[in-house]
Amino acid sequence: MDVTSKIQAVLAQLNTVVVGKPTQVQDGVTCLLAGGHLLIEDVPGVGKTTLAHALARTFGLQFSRVQFTADLMPSDLSGVSVYDRGKEAFVFHPGPVFAQVLLADEINRASPKTQSALLEAMEEQQVSVEGETRPLPWPFFLIATQNPFDQLGTYALPESQLDRFLMRISLGYPERAAERTLLAGHDRRELLDRLPALLDASALAALQQAVARVHVAEPLLDYVQDLIAATRSGRWFMQGLSPRAGIALVRAARARALIAGRDYVAPDDVQAILPQCVAHRMVPVSQSGRGALEQVRAMIDAVPLA
Repeated sequence: MDVTSKIQAVLAQLNTVVVGKPTQVQDGVTCLLAGGHLLIEDVPGVGKTTLAHALARTFGLQFSRVQFTADLMPSDLSGVSVYDRGKEAFVFHPGPVFAQVLLADEINRASPKTQSALLEAMEEQQVSVEGETRPLPWPFFLIATQNPFDQLGTYALPESQLDRFLMRISLGYPERAAERTLLAGHDRRELLDRLPALLDASALAALQQAVARVHVAEPLLDYVQDLIAATRSGRWFMQGLSPRAGIALVRAARARALIAGRDYVAPDDVQAILPQCVAHRMVPVSQSGRGALEQVRAMIDAVPLA
């Protein structure tokens, strides 16, 4: 199978489990192909966990899930050393973070101390436990879900952690036809259990290398820089995008172009992926009266293509 056929097969399988959300499914695949981490923000029960589990199974990756709660400790994620009488030594027992796909379910219900324990894993693909640095499996892909901030028992993620998520998406309630399929069809957990692995870690690595080879022309980089400059102008947001966010945006645009079957990035790729890549990093200026997503879309309309 060629690259396009593999990606289309992945999308088709995911859409049989996550019904009626093709755009969000494509965004999830885009994020994984771009080598980033994904934040899914929505109310409980709309399929956040199902999407995360389906991505892991379809790509043939080891999956681990942690339910974040107020009493979750950093060691519950990274693991601990326990004294083994037979070996007369301490033996390290790895925690759930040592997985290729980690689902941090309801991440904003845990304390800031526990949330921050993931920062090193997200950025460096490693964790430091009891003075020793331990590498994580490759790939390491964090999918975090969070409830809206107006729900009880939530702690807002700090800006430094939000900046390490490549994309943030929201599933939303299903349309009527899709919801009828859910109501009349099989249990999603049964479908997940039967889901075959279409790829493996080596095939994912090949796809990510193909993403890196997607061409980005100089005029398109000019357009990306114009968008980044607009975020820093003070007209739209309190503070602008960091260079790390700009690099992440280009990476995601490359992945989206590959999914579309092209070996070059088009302006449409940047415009389509920009809200998901930057809205969670931005605070709108107070007088705008818009949310971050709406402000990003307004900014796209205002920044001309050269």
